[in-house]
Parts: sequence; structure tokens; C-alpha cells
Amino acid sequence: MHWGTLCGFLWLWPYLFYAQAVPIQKVQDDTKTLIKTIVTRINDISHTQSVSSKQKVTGLDFIPGLHPILTLSKMDQTLAVYQQILTSMPSRNVIQISNDLENLRDLLHVLAFSKSCHLPWASGLETLDSLGGVLEASGYSTEVVALSRLQGSLQDMLWQLDLSPGC
Repeated sequence: MHWGTLCGFLWLWPYLFYAQAVPIQKVQDDTKTLIKTIVTRINDISHTQSVSSKQKVTGLDFIPGLHPILTLSKMDQTLAVYQQILTSMPSRNVIQISNDLENLRDLLHVLAFSKSCHLPWASGLETLDSLGGVLEASGYSTEVVALSRLQGSLQDMLWQLDLSPGC
């Protein structure tokens, strides 16, 4: 028996015993706050106000639109697609938003875990071969449409979180 390991474990035992889990309501509140923060960041980018999230733009069909009923899994899949699109953009405007989406996805996974849901880590679009060409031809339009639709999706997610979405 290794006495050093045993003594170390016994020394940590009181700290482990008194550790408490974060209440799930706190996680849900943090999730909503982060969504509101991302929406504010999108609003701060002035050129995103010029396009409706419902508007159809040729060649940008891969950018998700609005979904009426969102589960935690669907929210994660949608955010994964947006994150993949934003990280492919050359614009510096979207770097923080992309990082925020990563954190938001982590919070959604914690919420799913609290509901005993197995939420596989969504990977985004299967192929974004066309994205490079679209960004090269119309990067500005792609950014405007993606951010506008992301904002609409986030507002839907905020509403859905109040309804306690399923897995």
C-alpha cells in the first residue's frame, strides 16, 4: 500500500465531501445570459441590421434558418453549424461570437446532462466545400446573413429554454 497516496486522499477527503454541485437553475440562467450577450454582440455589428433572418439568399442555403421547436440536441447542432461558418470567415467581427458559441454549446451539454440526456457533440456541416467559394465571392453578404439568422435562432433558443426543452 502506498501511504503517501492514502494520506493525500485522506487530506483531500473533507474538501471532496463538502463540494456541492452547481444548481441547474444557475446553469440555465448563465445560458440565457450568454445568449443575450451574443445577441448584443451581433447588434453591435452595424451592418447586420440590413437583412432579415427569413430572407432567402441564393447560395447561402446551408446557413440554418429558424426552427419552431428546438430540443437541446437541435440547438447544439444549429450552433455547431454557425460556429463552423463563423470560424471560416475572414472577418475579425465574428471571432468573439464564435468563442461565445463554443461556451454556449458547453452550457447546453451541461443542461442535457442534468436531464440525463446523452447529447453527442455535434460537428456542424458534413461538408463546407462550397463555403470557401461563397466566402470568396461574397464574404460580406455571407457574414450579414449568417449573423442575422444566428441572432434569430438565438432568440428562439432563449424562448425555448423557458419552456424546458427536451433532449
